[in-house]
Amino acid sequence: MNFLAHIYLSFEDDDITIGNFIADSIRSNNYRHLPPKVQKGILLHRAIDTYTDSHKTPKKSSKRLHKNYGHYSRVIVDIYYDHFLAKNWPQYSDVPLKKYVGRFYDLLETNYAILPDGIRQMMPYMIADNWLLNYSKMEGIGRVLNGMNRRTNNKSKMNHAIMDLESFYSDFEEEFFSFFEELIVFSKQKFNSLCEE
Repeated sequence: MNFLAHIYLSFEDDDITIGNFIADSIRSNNYRHLPPKVQKGILLHRAIDTYTDSHKTPKKSSKRLHKNYGHYSRVIVDIYYDHFLAKNWPQYSDVPLKKYVGRFYDLLETNYAILPDGIRQMMPYMIADNWLLNYSKMEGIGRVLNGMNRRTNNKSKMNHAIMDLESFYSDFEEEFFSFFEELIVFSKQKFNSLCEE
């Protein structure tokens, strides 16, 4: 799953949210210096990724893209699924998306001292261009895919994946709805068990 889903699946616990968000920038177990609940957020993120990678529905979504994008197809599906979460946000939260992501940006700034360098470098762009809110629009997803393609030196061709999203929009959306309901249940159980430790 991509940024918005990981934030949402932290169940509004600030420290867990920070850990869940920064986890991809943390190598191995180089997180022991962080506050205990932030560490749990990192472990939650990793559990979510493992569950997602082994689940049949995201695999089905990525298989549709594999011919054109190879191993990048899973990354593209993560981005698509964040689009559907943002677009259908009122089904998942009573807090309007604009207000929700504003709070998250404030949380990042409050925790700036413990953020990894990569997150610190990305953060100004993320906030200035309001990535999380703009996931709800096709133009926003198009910009994300273009940016990802640039980061792969145009090898991934991910910039073309917006056309695949348009072509199979209802299929991807249906797969997102089916999978995300199960992911919420899994993530809540994992969240609860980590918080009880």
